[in-house]
Amino acid sequence: MNYIDCHTHSNFSPDAKDSVEDMCLRAIDLGLSAYAITDHCDCNFWYPAEHYYKTTVGVTDLMMYGSGKYAADSINEQLRLKEKFSGKLNFLCGIELGQPLQNIDGAEKIISNSVLDFVIGSHHQNTGKDDFYYMKYEKMDLMQIDFLLNEYFHEMLDMCKWGKFDVLGHLTYPLRYICGDYGIKIDLRKYDDIIREIFKVLIEDGKGIEINTSGLRQSYGKTFPEFNYIKQFHDMGGEIISIGSDAHCTSDLGKGIDEGNRLAAEAGFKYITYFRNRKPVFVKI
Repeated sequence: MNYIDCHTHSNFSPDAKDSVEDMCLRAIDLGLSAYAITDHCDCNFWYPAEHYYKTTVGVTDLMMYGSGKYAADSINEQLRLKEKFSGKLNFLCGIELGQPLQNIDGAEKIISNSVLDFVIGSHHQNTGKDDFYYMKYEKMDLMQIDFLLNEYFHEMLDMCKWGKFDVLGHLTYPLRYICGDYGIKIDLRKYDDIIREIFKVLIEDGKGIEINTSGLRQSYGKTFPEFNYIKQFHDMGGEIISIGSDAHCTSDLGKGIDEGNRLAAEAGFKYITYFRNRKPVFVKI
C-alpha cells in the first residue's frame, strides 16, 4: 500500500511546531511514497495586522497575520530542501490557500509561483467572522449554528467556482469544533443539496477533495469529510482524492493515512492522487 501525506505544516505556519527540514526527515523515516508541505496562506490575513487596523474588529486569530510573507518564505525553503533531498524523498512544494475570495489579489499572487506542485483550497472562516476554532458554540442555539454552516458551505461553493486550486481541503472542517470539542450533534443532511453542488463544480473542473485524517486523532473521531461524502464524491464521478494528516508537528505526520487509504478504497477509488507541477499523479492504493 502506498503511503502519501499531502497536507502538513511546518513552523512557517504560525500554529505549527517543526521546521521544513525536520518534517522532511520524518517523512523519509516513515518511508512515504510522496510528501507535501502545505503551509498556511490564509488570504484574509495577507498583510501584517497593522495594515488592517480598524477593519479587524471581531477577528481573534491575530497570529495568522502576514501570510503573504510567511507563505512565500515557506515556498522558498521548500524549494531549497527539495534539491537537498532529491533522490531521498518525493517531496512536493505546496500551500494551503485559505479564504482566497477574501483577498483574490493575494491568492492569485501566491499561486502564480511556478515552483508550486500542489494547492489545497480551504475555508476556515466566514467573511467578517472568526475561524470556527475560536467560536463559542455554547452561547449559540442550533438556529445560529445552522446559519453559520449555511454561510460556510455557500462561501465554499463560491470558492470552488473560482477554482484556482487542486483539491478542496477538509470539507466538514467546522465539525472538528462543533461536534468534536463541544459535543453538539449536527445533521449534515440538511446541507446535502449544496454539498452536492460543491462536488458537481469540482468534478466538472477536474478538481478533487481530500480525506483529512486529523479528526481521527482528535475528539471528533472521524475524517473530514466522513465516509458517506467520500463515497458520494466517487459515485458522482469524482476521480481525484488526496489524503493528508494535517500534521502540525513531526509526531503527527503520516497519522491516519492507512485509514484514509482504506476509506478511499471502500468508497470505490482505485487510486490516490498527489500533484506535481499542479498536475495530478495517480497512484494505486
